Amino acid sequence: MTTHDNSALPPAHPQPIRNDNLLISFTTEFLRIWDTSGSRATPAAFWRPVPAADVLPGYFPLGDVVIDGNQNITGKHVVAVVREAETLGIDPTKGTALQRPDDYELVWRDSGSRSRKDGAIWKPVPPQGYVALGWVCSDGHEKPSFNAVRCVRADLLTASGLSEAVWSDRGSGARQSISLWSAITPAARPDEIHLAPGTFIGVNSYTRPANFVVHALRIPILMESNPRPAVPVLENSTPPVMPLPGQPTFTARLPWFAIKDSQLTPPQQFRQSPEYLLQRTDHHQLVGHCHNEENINKTVRWTAPRLQKIESLRTFANATSIELGAQWHSNQPRPFVFSARLNNDFAQSESYSNEWLNPAPIEVAAIVPRKSSMAVYLTQSDYTLLRTDGTQVGSKISYTDGKNLHLSQYSTPPLTETVVPTEASPVHEASNESTGVPAVAE
Repeated sequence: MTTHDNSALPPAHPQPIRNDNLLISFTTEFLRIWDTSGSRATPAAFWRPVPAADVLPGYFPLGDVVIDGNQNITGKHVVAVVREAETLGIDPTKGTALQRPDDYELVWRDSGSRSRKDGAIWKPVPPQGYVALGWVCSDGHEKPSFNAVRCVRADLLTASGLSEAVWSDRGSGARQSISLWSAITPAARPDEIHLAPGTFIGVNSYTRPANFVVHALRIPILMESNPRPAVPVLENSTPPVMPLPGQPTFTARLPWFAIKDSQLTPPQQFRQSPEYLLQRTDHHQLVGHCHNEENINKTVRWTAPRLQKIESLRTFANATSIELGAQWHSNQPRPFVFSARLNNDFAQSESYSNEWLNPAPIEVAAIVPRKSSMAVYLTQSDYTLLRTDGTQVGSKISYTDGKNLHLSQYSTPPLTETVVPTEASPVHEASNESTGVPAVAE
């Protein structure tokens, strides 16, 4: 389960995401380690994420970042950084979430490239059971500090594939060859986000490596729930007036990078709305009501429109990037490569039958017993996406659940002569219990 931990963080800083005993936050501050100036390779610079000690104490990078060109990326680029939680994980026997590398393995250095200053690329050697999500660059040919990167426990990660190459030294004249690659995330499981770290790994050639396993962070989606609205009950022959919903039935907490927000740039999202709330509010809608005053059962039919519209769903997805009933993702490197999926219960969709795409009205048939009233209800849901400050993103979308009908029945008390109740003559009360006579959606 995802929780949020604000220990040791200033109140104004966004709360980190927690997965077991791993804390994930983000930084926009970087230190330039080395660049290709003077080399004949494609211009690029290597940057190290620098979690500010007063804002993100105890946080470490997952690896260095390589960016085309030499422009300063501080304040313009965002990358994930990690820290060990103050409290133990669910299973303390698994150990800490993070470990420093045991060593570094030299993979490439600039010798022969005519670059203005020396630089090298190193592969962290992780401890047993841990994974290095990114490699590290050095200013010079000496090993980097062991505090330049942290390795993550393997069960907190998911295996990923490779994206396109992010840089190579082709044409540099260096004695060694290298191409650098980043992760592309696999399809997310329900209630999970898979986040590529934005770091790089490499090979000593310019050919795309085969069967090369890289990794991404697993981020569970936190779900909150409130009691579902009570099923309406007929207390007389007239249907009750349904109250407006007072609170959302379900809320999914989504990190800023998984949302497209046309009013904010990604760095602004990170600072102003680090979390978005996708709220689902359920309410009951009256399909039809019948007061049968006859002495025989009566069959009635109603038609209920579905609120879901393909056009509305497409508009919502375009405005927010969220897909209900499917995964949504970004394979673009800015700001992050990720994949995400909500569970089927929240989205009210199964992979083999997506009712969001079914616009057909719902036909309902019911048998109303004699001298009775019956009301039939369907559940409708409104989905709304909110920023941290409560403002809405995109338009509301709605869904009608055609699979579950709720019926309520009231039996009219028989007409009898007025009598004075005695111990031998009890008063008969009206019943509003369902007789079990079915109402079916056709």
